[in-house]
Amino acid sequence: MSQEFTFTVSDPAGMHARPAGLLVGKAQQYESTIIIKRGDKSVDAKRIFGVMGLGVQQGDEVTVKVQGDDEAKAAAEFEQFLKENL
Repeated sequence: MSQEFTFTVSDPAGMHARPAGLLVGKAQQYESTIIIKRGDKSVDAKRIFGVMGLGVQQGDEVTVKVQGDDEAKAAAEFEQFLKENL
């Protein structure tokens, strides 16, 4: 089973280097695989170049899929992180 949620980016600068770095650091705290999808592109949230390569701008909606042993905790905390930082 997996957890999935959508999130709309509200940061005026989108997902630029600083928040992307924080996001990757947060994702690396979990055993679960965390995938971020924008449009038809999906990337591993634990890879900075993948995250930045999505080119997420303010107002873009991303889908986050979390799968693994700690997925419930990871999904809840990761969603809260996004709300506070993006």
